[in-house]
Amino acid sequence: MSGDPSRIGSSFRDPSGFLFRRDGVLLRQVQERYRPHYEQLMSSGLYAALTAEGLLVPHVERPLAEAAAPGAAYVLQPELLPFISLPYEWCFAQRQAAALLTLRVQEVALAHGMTLKDASAFNVQFRGVEPVLIDTLSFERYVDGTPWVAYRQFCQHFLAPLLLQSRIDVRLGALLRQYLDGIPLDLASALLPRRSWASPAALMHIHLHAKSIAKHAATEGARSGDRAGARAGARAGSETTARVSTAGLEGLLSSLKGAISGLSWQAGTEWGSYEETHNYDAAGRASKQGLVADFVRSAGATRVIDLGANAGEYSRVARDAGATLVVAADGDPMAVERGFRRLREARESGVHPLLVDLTNPAPAQGWDHAEWPSLAARGPFDAVLALALVHHLAIGNNVPLVGVARMLAHLGTHVIIEWVPKPDPQVQRLLSAREDIFDGYTEEGLIAAFAEVGLQPRQRVAVGSSGRTLFRFAV
Repeated sequence: MSGDPSRIGSSFRDPSGFLFRRDGVLLRQVQERYRPHYEQLMSSGLYAALTAEGLLVPHVERPLAEAAAPGAAYVLQPELLPFISLPYEWCFAQRQAAALLTLRVQEVALAHGMTLKDASAFNVQFRGVEPVLIDTLSFERYVDGTPWVAYRQFCQHFLAPLLLQSRIDVRLGALLRQYLDGIPLDLASALLPRRSWASPAALMHIHLHAKSIAKHAATEGARSGDRAGARAGARAGSETTARVSTAGLEGLLSSLKGAISGLSWQAGTEWGSYEETHNYDAAGRASKQGLVADFVRSAGATRVIDLGANAGEYSRVARDAGATLVVAADGDPMAVERGFRRLREARESGVHPLLVDLTNPAPAQGWDHAEWPSLAARGPFDAVLALALVHHLAIGNNVPLVGVARMLAHLGTHVIIEWVPKPDPQVQRLLSAREDIFDGYTEEGLIAAFAEVGLQPRQRVAVGSSGRTLFRFAV
């Protein structure tokens, strides 16, 4: 058996099993202690039902000799997803879709005599715009009369951030970057406006739930606190310790589903309608689309990241030019929201929307800086699209051109730039409120910056009569 196994940094907390790689293949070791739950998952029909509905990633069983450590009952090879996003990189609608998926999985699990023991947002990923549960070991046998042990975790990872985003400010979703175990319910309760106490969902699942957790904190551990919170939710804040029937659990799930489905966010932001208000005329747009497609094909790119993608118009162009994965990254919440909704309504695949502030992207996070990887560590990509982006970084954020070039080169082997010259109205807009100290902001300066990081211009084409130029830089 070749290749030493290497454990995945985020997979160490659950004693039921862990993820590892061997010879580049992603595998999951199921420990002996989890055998009864795994075998019920497979024999009860739950696994078949979830995978048939697209709710759980499928897997195949591998020889036990491929285990990474002693104590293995099974070794699984799960379906490999093309890209891993993190919950603090999701737009509002992505989080809402992931929440509803989790509740649906719990409904199906109960119908098959099992329950979710974990409801972490990190257990959900996206195949393009469709959420899917990736943790096969999240299930355990359901014992009649027990509450939903993952209820508190669900509220912290899903309901609390969605309520804060919907009722206060969409940017509060970024709290999940600080609180990797979910937004504490006492914090969510304190932040929500006073009028939220009149909302049955916020009252039951956040405010009273937070009070129940505080009451039990002195005498119960985290798991007991979950059970106490579940009882409070199932009985609208009751302090009783009575058993919770299956019907009571189904009622809790129905209440959560109604609360999540009823939330919305429609606020506009500066760049949310950029494609409609700041783009080319029809002829210029068609010219740019054709050039981008040609450049992507010239790069032979199958994995592309589109930085400053807005709602993903050119991400779809790159996909149609042959890319099998395009990550459409933008820092504007409304732009990412619009792109996600548009793709989902059209049932399109191959494009993965992502909310990323390029001036402060998520670093490696979690225990020992190794649980959740940075954006760069989830590359490299075959091509990086930076269309009408460089001026925002170089002039809007005072990043030297060589710094921009270095960041882009870290992400991919081909970098496709739409150069926006200084006389362009969009650059002049950025300069209108500041002194022009950007003497090096020239085509020559751009080429020199990329040369410093080892990339040369392999293609250069003017974009119609716009005054803008498309470059493809490569080794």
